[in-house]
Amino acid sequence: MKEFNKYVKSWIFLIIFLTSFLLWIVFNDYLTNKKPTALYEKLNLQTNAKEDLDLSLLWEAYDKVKNEYYSIDWIKKEDLVSWIVRWMVDALWDKHSEYMSPEEKKSFEDTLAWDFEWIWAVVEKVDLWVQVSMIIKWSPAKEAGLLNWDLITKADWVDLKDKNLYDAVKLIKWPAWTKVKLTILRAWEISSFEKEVTRQKITIPSVQSKIFDKENIWYIALNMFWDNTSSEFRDELKEVNDKNVKWLIIDLRDNWWGYLQSAVEILSEFIPKWKVLVKTKYKWSLIDNIYYSLNTWETFDKKIVILVNWNTASASEITSWALREYNKAIIVWEKTYWKWSVQEPFELSNWWLLKLTIAKWFTPEWRNIDKDWIDPDIEVLFTKDDYEKNYDRQLEEAKKVLDSFIKYDALKLSVDKYKESINEKK
Repeated sequence: MKEFNKYVKSWIFLIIFLTSFLLWIVFNDYLTNKKPTALYEKLNLQTNAKEDLDLSLLWEAYDKVKNEYYSIDWIKKEDLVSWIVRWMVDALWDKHSEYMSPEEKKSFEDTLAWDFEWIWAVVEKVDLWVQVSMIIKWSPAKEAGLLNWDLITKADWVDLKDKNLYDAVKLIKWPAWTKVKLTILRAWEISSFEKEVTRQKITIPSVQSKIFDKENIWYIALNMFWDNTSSEFRDELKEVNDKNVKWLIIDLRDNWWGYLQSAVEILSEFIPKWKVLVKTKYKWSLIDNIYYSLNTWETFDKKIVILVNWNTASASEITSWALREYNKAIIVWEKTYWKWSVQEPFELSNWWLLKLTIAKWFTPEWRNIDKDWIDPDIEVLFTKDDYEKNYDRQLEEAKKVLDSFIKYDALKLSVDKYKESINEKK
């Protein structure tokens, strides 16, 4: 009987604890959102978006358009609705949140699957034309000599002036082995010039590595954080350990997307078990998440230099900052992309796709570089001469930085001493 009473008391205590916890969540949610809506929305118990926004001005304007606009009979109502939603998403001032037509949705899904055939450069709309914002490794665009910040003004002599991004991309994207002639404006060039690019469907290896025997350095390029990247990385790591290589350069340049879990698994090779690697914070605090190191074996505890550039984004930035904050690595910089948000696609009733930012990523020390920029350890900028001579300045400087790290051991001292040596040469 005593055992039974003890059992009942335990259950009562558990119920009281869980009830108190749930009440605390509701109260915290109320304080965070100033009204108790977020929890109910997630549980689908109560939602009434109409009460949050006064749309009387919109209906007033539509009434005027409907009754007074001369060509109203030529306008499709569904087009009006689509543009209203698009303007609403644009008003979020978040370039990662988008409202996509079925055609744009198909292109987005193809991109996620890497199932597309074109020049393999990411472009965005700026002013009159489109601008190259990212170049994929081994891409036709890279082989043809396109660079970040290049403005594409024409595609096969068709002017892209005033075309929207979707229509501009359609002129650039065609089947593999066809060619497109692009007219380019570049910052240091006086006039525009042409580049002919052969479109291709390419396969990108997720991991590549080699050993610089002279310096006894292991160099590994992580080109993406895909399903098998962490297991491929672990295989390379085992091989390197067998060869007793002492130092490491991780190349994350042009690695601009991938799976968070893959980054967590790779970070676990360097950071002890149960250490925080990355945090995600949502509008609804109950589903905030913390990712810990999964390490159950010996960590790779050797000097590391990380290479990044403007195309380094998302999981690559998470990897860089976690290793930096645990004093595991020096980062050789060209400023990264600043992609520290999580998006989720929602298919709407009209078959259009609404892609929204639903969370932010934070470093182990709760930094979010959207708001709290972390200064680079060492900045190594790409120059015109580097481009013309095909000289990898960042990699060569990374070797020198690693020499300083090996010599002085402490991370900050190593960076300071390297900078002193550079200033003395100047």
